[in-house]
Amino acid sequence: MTTGEVARRLGVAPTTVRTWVRRYGLGPDAHTEGRHRRWTAADVARLERMCALTATGLPPAEAARLARSEEPPAVAQPRSAAGSPPASSPVSRSRAGSGLRLGDVRQECRGIARAALRLDAAVLDELLLAAITEHGLVAAWTEVIVPTLQAVGRKWETSGEKYVEVEHFLSWHVSGALRRAAPRTVADRPGATTVLACVPGENHTLPLEVLSAALTERGVPVRMFGGALPVESLVAAVRRTGPAAVGLWAQSRTTASRPLAQHVAAMEWGVRGARRRPVVLALGPGWAGRTVAGVARPSGLAEAVAALEPLVSAQSS
Repeated sequence: MTTGEVARRLGVAPTTVRTWVRRYGLGPDAHTEGRHRRWTAADVARLERMCALTATGLPPAEAARLARSEEPPAVAQPRSAAGSPPASSPVSRSRAGSGLRLGDVRQECRGIARAALRLDAAVLDELLLAAITEHGLVAAWTEVIVPTLQAVGRKWETSGEKYVEVEHFLSWHVSGALRRAAPRTVADRPGATTVLACVPGENHTLPLEVLSAALTERGVPVRMFGGALPVESLVAAVRRTGPAAVGLWAQSRTTASRPLAQHVAAMEWGVRGARRRPVVLALGPGWAGRTVAGVARPSGLAEAVAALEPLVSAQSS
């Protein structure tokens, strides 16, 4: 394998692999002709050991010493009827090297989790932007970022809040990656704007940030108001912008307000005889089981984008 292929497999930046080679002597055991290194399975196993050790908080120099001196523990695998190991084993891909159970997810999740646990800002930024560039905002959020955030959240809940700093660190860098990956803000078009806001008392803005970025990527004008917008301010924002749609995010059932959604859906503006109302979307798990007449409830990011994009395009035409 080339260094780039090894880096993708491990979920680290190629510069990180090269640094480990230069500083700690973790390069391939054998060398081929030419300038490019080639890594064998044994070489990669040693680097996987290095990743696992650094993810536990061990200093890199000490982790490298142990990775060079110890063989990675063999993982017992179930055998098929023919006596050979199965083609794929969830054991080898279910952890981030530090007890984070990630399940059957994309390879990128492991690298992002390792970088978050090491509090490695540079590598984390590089991996997040690479995932967004390769898969697009919607797929990167759904298939890479959310599973990693959920794994960190589960670790926090089951470890006596020992990983709170990791969750905050990862969320902050995800937010920054979304802003860097999103195109420039789309100019407002009368009647075609989407207003996004968290309901009062709700501060979980990250899902709204990715929705805002995905809509901007598709040329939809967005006005993002972030967390815990007071009722009076939300009503004022809707009246001032005259949006085609309003997305209200609620993470918790205690913050999801049916009367608020109904009130926004009933708001009208415009000249007599041609008055309009916004389409209101109830976004987030807080709305589960709370049906609001006339208010749509997309089940996820892709569904929200699919509902908003044609609606705003129709208002623009």
